[in-house]
Formats: sequence, structure tokens, C-alpha cells
Amino acid sequence: MNSLDPQLRDFILFCIDRRGVAWPALYDEMAGVAGQHLFRGFGRTELKQLGLSLALDSVDKTLEQVKQAIAQGEQA
Repeated sequence: MNSLDPQLRDFILFCIDRRGVAWPALYDEMAGVAGQHLFRGFGRTELKQLGLSLALDSVDKTLEQVKQAIAQGEQA
């Protein structure tokens, strides 16, 4: 499993801090934060460039990235 970009990890952990890990509430929070550019000014385009898609057909990959971010956050 590849390591997440640190900025992407921090985005996910930021959203978890705001909403918790329960799905789909976390997905809604991630989409809302991206839509309003609340984390470092990042929107969907910037997150996509880091490897995170919030498209519904990418939910499985997004869930894996959330798990990676949590694991990396626990190691820090």
C-alpha cells in the first residue's frame, strides 16, 4: 500500500476532526470542505491532483485512503 501525500492525509484527518469517522457523514464532510475550500484553499481539483477523487464511482478507493490516513495519523 502506497503512502498518501502528506497534504492529502492532513485533509482527511482535518475532515475526521470536524465530523468523525462514520461513513457516509465523513464523505459528506470531505465534499463540503472541498466545495468551500476550507482546508488550505484546496478544492476538488487540487485534491484530485493529490490522488483523491470524491466521485461516487471512486468511493472504494476513497475509503482505503481514509484508512491509510488514519493509520498514518496514528503513527505520527
